Amino acid sequence: MAKKKIVTENKDKNDGRRNVIKLSEKGRSMAEKFEKQVVDVGSAVQEILESSRNNLWEAIEEWEYLLEQKSLYRRIVEQKKLREAQDVRIVPFEEKYAKDFKALNEEWISTYFKMESADHQSLDHPKEYILDRGGEIFIALYQDEVVGSCALIKMNDPQYDYELAKMAVSPKVQGKNIGWLLGSTIVNRAKELGGRNLYLESNTMLKPAINLYQKLGFEKVVGRATPYERCNIQMELKFNL
Repeated sequence: MAKKKIVTENKDKNDGRRNVIKLSEKGRSMAEKFEKQVVDVGSAVQEILESSRNNLWEAIEEWEYLLEQKSLYRRIVEQKKLREAQDVRIVPFEEKYAKDFKALNEEWISTYFKMESADHQSLDHPKEYILDRGGEIFIALYQDEVVGSCALIKMNDPQYDYELAKMAVSPKVQGKNIGWLLGSTIVNRAKELGGRNLYLESNTMLKPAINLYQKLGFEKVVGRATPYERCNIQMELKFNL
């Protein structure tokens, strides 16, 4: 543990025969994470206990069945996401978030593709190209730090009312359900505004994003004209009004 710098080891100043071992800063950080993981494990186990109503042996059989349906590890990961999601706030766009909105999207787009003209327009001038045209932008804060964004764009289209666009989540906080929280916020807001449906454009190489859209209820539609070279899939979500 000393070699891995988890603990520090020093001679006792009063007794040279003794070594004093303490947790290092790295060790203390690991200990804090372990404490949180213990909570997640306990929550996952409690979830299984509450699902079981039989005697001990029957309960063990039921546990085995429940774990076959969803492993304990997966349950722990889900509990971790739920706990961390409590530290996430989705807030409406303000001018003070303009630089973060641009930086997050530029980082995401540049990682997989290249910036295009339509990107520069909406990211450099979000007020003129999104907000003033009847759209909205939402910002994700994790422990009060800007870590994600997503836009609801008002479409001038006979078939679609709104578009979900410019969703970006910082790589350092991925896995905390932030994409889901942003997407759900956009979907709910489109409904509140009286939208009949929601449209989006993406690329099939972004499998986590496509999976997220499908969980939100989006389905693939026949391709249509798009201003983006990177777009090779279009999806829609129809609301049951």
